[in-house]
Amino acid sequence: MQKIIVLLCALVCTVSAYAQETFKIIIKDQKSKSTLNGVTILVKGTNVIAKTGENGTASFNNIPAGNQTLIIRYVGYAEQLIPLNFPVKQTGPLEILLAESEDELEEVIVSSTRTSRSIQNTPTRVETIELEEIDEKSNMRPANVSMILHESTGISVQQTSATSANASIRIQGLDGRYTQLLKDGYASFGNFASGLSILEIPPLDLSQVEIIKGPSSTLYGAGAIAGVVNFISRTPKEKAEFNFILNQSNVGQTNIGGFGMQRNKKFGYSLLALANFQKAYDVDKDDFTELPKTKDFTIHPKLFFYPNEKATLIIGNAFTKSDRTGGDIFVVNNDADAAHRYFETNNSIRNTSTLDFSYKTNEKDLLRVKTSFNYFKRGISIPDYRFDGINYNAYTDISYLKNIKNQSLIFGANLVYDDFIEQNQKLSLAKNFTTKTGGLYAQQTWDITTKFKLESGLRADFVHYFNAFYRKNEVFVLPRVSALYKFNDKWSSRIGGGLGYKTPTLFTEQTETFQYQNLLPLNNVKAEKSYGGTADVNYKTSIGDDWMISLNQMFFYTRITNSTILLQDATGYFYFDNTNLPVQSLGFETNAKIIFKEYFKLFAGYTFTNAKADYLSVVKDIRLLPKNKLNLALLYEKERNFKMGLEGYFTDRQYLYNNQQTSPFWEFGFMAEKVFGKISVFINAENFTDTRQSRYKSVVNGSHLNPSFDDIWTHTEGRTFNAGIKLKL
Repeated sequence: MQKIIVLLCALVCTVSAYAQETFKIIIKDQKSKSTLNGVTILVKGTNVIAKTGENGTASFNNIPAGNQTLIIRYVGYAEQLIPLNFPVKQTGPLEILLAESEDELEEVIVSSTRTSRSIQNTPTRVETIELEEIDEKSNMRPANVSMILHESTGISVQQTSATSANASIRIQGLDGRYTQLLKDGYASFGNFASGLSILEIPPLDLSQVEIIKGPSSTLYGAGAIAGVVNFISRTPKEKAEFNFILNQSNVGQTNIGGFGMQRNKKFGYSLLALANFQKAYDVDKDDFTELPKTKDFTIHPKLFFYPNEKATLIIGNAFTKSDRTGGDIFVVNNDADAAHRYFETNNSIRNTSTLDFSYKTNEKDLLRVKTSFNYFKRGISIPDYRFDGINYNAYTDISYLKNIKNQSLIFGANLVYDDFIEQNQKLSLAKNFTTKTGGLYAQQTWDITTKFKLESGLRADFVHYFNAFYRKNEVFVLPRVSALYKFNDKWSSRIGGGLGYKTPTLFTEQTETFQYQNLLPLNNVKAEKSYGGTADVNYKTSIGDDWMISLNQMFFYTRITNSTILLQDATGYFYFDNTNLPVQSLGFETNAKIIFKEYFKLFAGYTFTNAKADYLSVVKDIRLLPKNKLNLALLYEKERNFKMGLEGYFTDRQYLYNNQQTSPFWEFGFMAEKVFGKISVFINAENFTDTRQSRYKSVVNGSHLNPSFDDIWTHTEGRTFNAGIKLKL
């Protein structure tokens, strides 16, 4: 009998300790009320852990009795702590609603596809550079966005001048003229204005950068053969925000800037102001600048009007003035004499006025009218030669977004007027050129099932371009299709392709290198055409509660026909002509991200690019293009407290225009930032191993009076250290 009593007591104790045999919980998104798959739920202080399945439900067995705390974690959502006293009587699963964390809200919605979908549900492959990373790169180079793009997989920033450091952007190995740069969807950076574009876009007011690689002509028309880069500005919120930055570097650069924004129920504003000063910098003491003496200033006010809950009107005006002088350091510093007289100056004024009106016809549908006018004036001077030009660009786009069950439909039309005028030149050599484009487009995004989403579009452009020597009309019909398939919560894949075109232009990376001197006007040159596509596979998973891993493998292919090529006649003049030999670019990108306990983040990216132009003699490889590039970055961060990072980049051999190959090279960088309340202090060491071209061979050839310059294939300025202070109010 005594043994039976002891056994019964043990049984009672066991039942009381594990009174909750089964406990069920269902996790949903707070806004959409849709269930969330893969949410981690822990019982604090125990080894009890579970994850939600495809229906958003998780089950626990044998939770200890008494007061317990459930910890609920999901990437992109705010962590929740739920205190409960077990056992809990249940008639159904406990429902918990998770809210997206504020830091993630701006990162997951993309606007470049105009459907305002989350990036996970967009069939078109869109890469985003998030606000956090933009903030980090702003510390390294507050003056412009070149650092943000340079360190992205599959993108390179190509320097085009040895003395003035002008640069253009390449995607998938193709020349800069095949990439369309946008600011809030406005195409104001093409043609003549492209030469200094990425050097005149400050990062301080950006919330996100969206990159679409491959043909993207359905919504954006000409020039989107290699892809689109859209710089998205921040919009004001009810809580006022003011950011200021002061930066100083060892190479003589000073940056002073600020950005502020606020709104109320009917009115809002934002204001960006930035001044950059660069002293002439000659790192290798060859008497020629690696960084030019620079003074530039940008001011960009925007006004936001909200007459009612359905309508929004945004009016903005961005003004930039830049003066850059490079060349012989004695000339730049006003010490010119008979032995020192070479210089290169770039003086530019850029003014872009924009108007954006949107009206919600109902809860889900949107009518939008966007218009802009861009004025860009630039003068280039070298001894005994000067080039002056003005580019006018007007852009108007009207679109309507209609959402019906499982579908988003976009219909639109736009007009583009682009006019370049060369000043102070006789008519026979004036490079004047005008392009007028009218386009109609339609796009359908269809959620066929919860796993399969299809996006298809069609565009028709009617183009008329002309100068004093010829005029031509062309019609382009541009289909495009993209598909997204979600195999499960971990695996997904996208595939897409389409057609594209590029109207003729004189302003390329090659012609920039010789300041358009002895360049003849366009004559009987037709538009270039292309087709291509991308395909990728994505994998994302969590290991335990501490690790998150995401992988992306993307393949790309682009073929350009009717390419325009630069030739030289017997008298030494340069001119463009079409060739029937194609340009082809194919390769792949591999990206990996590993996060440990949200503090340590490892990013790795590898790009293989095999781009060839059949019209090239001897070597078909596109010049100044490495076949292999590797990006590595390790970041440690305690949010709003401290961060530091180490970066490494490998660049393979490149062919120069003289058919010789460069050496491969590594470059490394380090950054750290400490936050003290509203003030943060940062330091950076960019390229601290001092990789630079002059270590391999002198960039400058010939005499001081008549120098020539090698192609630029790596850093010219060497290592750069900078430090600064940021104030956030």
